[in-house]
Amino acid sequence: MPSIFAYLAPFALLLPLGAPPADVPVEPQAPGSTFRELLDASAPLPPQISYQVRIERRVTVRIAPRSAAERQNLMAEFAEVQRPTRYEERKIGKCVSIDEIAGVQTGSGDRLVLFMRDRRMVSARLEKSCRSKDFYSGFYLERNRDGKLCIDRDKLQSRAGANCELNRLRELVPVYE
Repeated sequence: MPSIFAYLAPFALLLPLGAPPADVPVEPQAPGSTFRELLDASAPLPPQISYQVRIERRVTVRIAPRSAAERQNLMAEFAEVQRPTRYEERKIGKCVSIDEIAGVQTGSGDRLVLFMRDRRMVSARLEKSCRSKDFYSGFYLERNRDGKLCIDRDKLQSRAGANCELNRLRELVPVYE
């Protein structure tokens, strides 16, 4: 059982220690230093110091893999038409709009297949040390001012932690035989 002194010790800290001795000179206090003066609304406020603040906006975009149902819906329109047996790669430039990317799927080796909103497919080749298997659950991308994903500039970050640059972008065009 704790002592009664343990309960009373916090109250002892609140009591004044006593008046200063008469032979000790008391220094004058600055205005606003007493508690009552601090609470007084008419007391002058100290000058405000302002600092420059810089706000930077950073936006991270997540590109998720397309579900199997969505891919089936895309292929449903081609049910009555002959399906392509292979795809050919064609040049499309160095950049692709981030807003146009609807999903991603891992390809073979170091390639990702980007599904665009206008139903195109784009093959994105990763740098040499990266594998597409690391991007099985999509990737994160930091949005630039131009809103584009470009080769040799932007880094893709997989949800598993890999950071990779793109080396090449090509459009996949179906070839019917």
